[in-house]
Amino acid sequence: MGLRIIGLDTETTGLKQELGHRIIEIAMLTYDSDSRKLVDRWVQRIDPERPIDPAAQEVHGIAYTDLVGCPKWDEVAPEIVRRMGEADLLVAHNMGFDGPFVAAELIRVGLRVPNTPSVCTMESARWACPDGKLPRLGELCFALGVRYDAAKAHSAIYDVDIMMECLFRGLKRGFYRLPEVECNASSFRNCHDAELKAA
Repeated sequence: MGLRIIGLDTETTGLKQELGHRIIEIAMLTYDSDSRKLVDRWVQRIDPERPIDPAAQEVHGIAYTDLVGCPKWDEVAPEIVRRMGEADLLVAHNMGFDGPFVAAELIRVGLRVPNTPSVCTMESARWACPDGKLPRLGELCFALGVRYDAAKAHSAIYDVDIMMECLFRGLKRGFYRLPEVECNASSFRNCHDAELKAA
């Protein structure tokens, strides 16, 4: 088995963790870098113990009533830390959002953030748009010939699934390069400022 790559996505109550917004859904799908096959799938919805911003709900379609009976963040967080710590590489589309948000939420409940290396499929993909802008996930899919279903978009598991398909197609075509990391090495980059945001 090659590197353990975890594709990560979150859905939240709003955009800013420092304003009290919380994660309501997280997907962590594990792939083997050699076979590029899915080897583990973990998706969890979370009771945020606060209302969901209407603008955020309009995007992901998750209502607070959908989260009744779901575990709270402090119950879920240790499993997230375990999975992050076992990964050799984390991948997200907009790691600059997901990375610091997850890290700050872990710090908020007193947990240490694993230092796992990370790759952002958005920041590394200005080639996907004619004007060189950072691509939305749908635009990245279009550029790489990956089928994109707008009706399923913004479900964390769907977004990770098609993001990883884009990553592997991009690697094959030379658009992406994975960092050289050792198995179970660490540096959860893009989260260096999470401690300040969680304060």
